[in-house]
Order: sequence, then C-alpha cells, then structure tokens
Amino acid sequence: MADDEDRGGDSRYRAPALEKGLDVLELLAAQTDPMTLTEIVHALGRSHGELFRMVQVLEQRGYIEQNPAEDGYRLTDRLFSLGMQQPRTANLIEIALPVMRQLALEIGQSCHLALHTRGQMVVVARMESGEQIGFSVRVGYRRPLMQTASGMILYAHQPADVRRRWEEMFDPPIPEAEMTALRARADEIAERHVEHAPSHFVAGITDISAPVMRGGSAAAALTVPYLKKILPSVSARETTALVRKAAEAISEQLVEGDSRA
Repeated sequence: MADDEDRGGDSRYRAPALEKGLDVLELLAAQTDPMTLTEIVHALGRSHGELFRMVQVLEQRGYIEQNPAEDGYRLTDRLFSLGMQQPRTANLIEIALPVMRQLALEIGQSCHLALHTRGQMVVVARMESGEQIGFSVRVGYRRPLMQTASGMILYAHQPADVRRRWEEMFDPPIPEAEMTALRARADEIAERHVEHAPSHFVAGITDISAPVMRGGSAAAALTVPYLKKILPSVSARETTALVRKAAEAISEQLVEGDSRA
C-alpha cells in the first residue's frame, strides 16, 4: 500500500480523509461498469478498513450508489447536478434552451449543448425534435474531445494556452505526430467556425456543430446529430447554416447573461 505522504504529489496541505473520498470518486468516474468494494480497495492500493466507511458515507450522501444486480458501486449524477447549479452554467443553459427549441422545430432534428470537462466533452442540455422518428444524445453523455464534433469545436475555439492545458488532460496521451495533425485540424475548424463530420459512434449520423462564444473563446458547442431522412426535410447544408445562426444567437445573449451572474 502506498504511503499517505506519497499521495497527492507536492501538496502543501494534507487532508487524508478527503483525499480518500476523492480517490474513490475519480476511480468510479473512469469506469464503465460498477466496482465492488474489494475491487475499489485493490485499485487504490488501500486497506478494506480505510475505505469501508468512506464508501458508506459517499453512498449515504448520494454521490455513489450500489447496483443491486452486480453488487458494485457507480457514480450518481449528484456531482453533475452540483456543477449545473453554477451561475455561469445555469445562465448559459437558461439562455440556450429557447434557441435550441426553435432550432429543433425548424430542422426537425434534435440538438444538444456540450461543455468541456477534464479533456472530454459532456452534454449538459438537449432538445428533442418534434418528429416521430429521430436521434438524440442524453444529458451527461461524454467522450474525449478529439472523438466528437462538439469536442473539436470546443478545443478549436480556445487560445493556445488553454489548448495546451486541455491537451495535458488527454487520457491516454496522444502521440506527438497525431497531436500535430489534431492541432492543424482544429485550426481549420476555427477558420470556418463549424464542424461537419460523420459520427465516430453511430452509423448514418452526421454531427454538425458550432461554437457558442464568450469572451473570444468557446463556452459551449451547439450540435445537431443530423439524421438523413427519406421524406423531404431540411438538408444538411441548410441545417449547418441554421446551427451557426442559433449558436451566434446564444452567444449574443451570453454576455448580457453573464452580467446577471
């Protein structure tokens, strides 16, 4: 088991109990499947006695929950919900939703709003289309930045120092040759202010994304997972123009919204 003094790097102040709780939360956040207490203990190199009460308290406070079917623990959406209560994020969503509703009505497709978090993009709001057939992405969905149109829009519309900071969060790290290509692609996206690319995860879906700007950088990405329909509908080209227009409409109100925060 690693010594407590070796955990946390060069931290000046220590809070061992808090660090244990954060270790558990960060571990579960990186997992796709629930983990039993034994698995958590082994993964963190701690003793069963050290983590038993910590896991019980986190469950009691609603930050993790037990999966009855698999006898393991997973994160709840409590941390996500706390983050959404921040004034800047709450105002952004409040401003964006009416615009997103109008966009979904105009194009007959769903749309969603994504933010950056620790080298990934996460969906924080969505608007369903009014059509009987469609495709949408749930709130809380997350993927590495470079794997999605939303993520590339967010990364592309950042100053160089912010890009470098985000690059340090990529897990696993990207080889330098691939990083060079990624930066070049981001520069191209920044010039045209829109990304239009096939989904990496769903066949038949084209992601169309544009930046919601605040203070010269992207605060969010507005994205339509465009589904081509057999019946007459708004074309991908028309949708691209409408997504950009909607993102700009949100951006124009965002400065005003920040002053109320």
